[in-house]
Amino acid sequence: MNLQEHIAKELLSQYGIPCPKGRLAKTASSAEDSCALIQAKKYVVKAQIAAGGRGLAGGVRFAATPSAVHDEAERMLNSRLVTDQTRAEGEVVHTVYVEAAHDLSAQYFVAFVLDAATGFPMLLASANGGIAFEERARMDPDAVAAHVLDEQSDIDGFLKTVGIEDGGAVDAVKAAARAFEENDMVLLEINPFAKTANGDWLAIDAKIALDPAAAFRHPEFDRLYSNAGQSAQESEAQQNNINFVRLDGDIGVVVNGAGLGLATNDLIVDAGGEPANFMDIRTTATSFDIARGVELLLADPGVKALLLNVHGGGMTVCDTVAEGVAFAYSRNNRNVPCIARLAGTNADWGERILMDRKVPVDVCNDMKTAVQRAVSRVGEA
Repeated sequence: MNLQEHIAKELLSQYGIPCPKGRLAKTASSAEDSCALIQAKKYVVKAQIAAGGRGLAGGVRFAATPSAVHDEAERMLNSRLVTDQTRAEGEVVHTVYVEAAHDLSAQYFVAFVLDAATGFPMLLASANGGIAFEERARMDPDAVAAHVLDEQSDIDGFLKTVGIEDGGAVDAVKAAARAFEENDMVLLEINPFAKTANGDWLAIDAKIALDPAAAFRHPEFDRLYSNAGQSAQESEAQQNNINFVRLDGDIGVVVNGAGLGLATNDLIVDAGGEPANFMDIRTTATSFDIARGVELLLADPGVKALLLNVHGGGMTVCDTVAEGVAFAYSRNNRNVPCIARLAGTNADWGERILMDRKVPVDVCNDMKTAVQRAVSRVGEA
């Protein structure tokens, strides 16, 4: 789950990480009124959406006076902001964040992710942070340095290699590392992590993604999960133990496992098709949870075929997924073709359930064949 900027900064502030003074506003008038509480020489108005890339899309605007803050907020509120990280229709801006603007003398990029090879957190840093950082990083992979935070890690020494030596800045990065681990984040990005003209260090912008699979350990985040800027489909799936992201394609994907889900979507694209979603059925999902996730796909008129790619094992076995799929079809009038590739625990049983329950299923023995068949069925629709 991606947190909006103002929530991310509220969380970072709890760890002593300095952020600019700011206030959330739902109307242009309240945005203007917030300036009296911020009391800055100049201001910045930021659209609050879950996606990144706002700066290049007009979602971050500077204003010299409170009346200018009013005007910028009025332009943004209730508009649709389209960035390179949103879907084609963009996201509606329901709130803006008014902040004190600062003159910056240096801008760094600092981020934490999980290292897939070791399972430890990884610290990423660059001396070239700022609004166009992602484009610079794409053109020059060496612009970002990486450091795995294992038992032998030396954060101080690593940060020196990118030019961060000030004690306060180093302490802030270490505090961010604690925030990342203690809150089960999958991403914590501060860009820019900046030094102001006065010598202060501030998290000018922050992006946080929480691990939804760890939500049970953090009841304090329940309110955030219920108000996270997700679509109705994504929110419904989340409540039924399914990680779900709506995409723009026409092949509905039912998969157990994030890695398998990403691989399946890649295979669909390579075969000339377009996935309608990303799905990861959590190990805690029951057949009724799975049924609800499949119903969301069947209810979408843009979905022309369903691709079921399941590897049974551990707590999620093939017959559990098949039961959910069959139940969803029994409650839906659409006869969407289902292409199934089941492997692992109870695969044969799962296939028998789909056929006995009259699901319009086409069983395939391998992923490649199943993907090709799904793309072909959409072409026939």
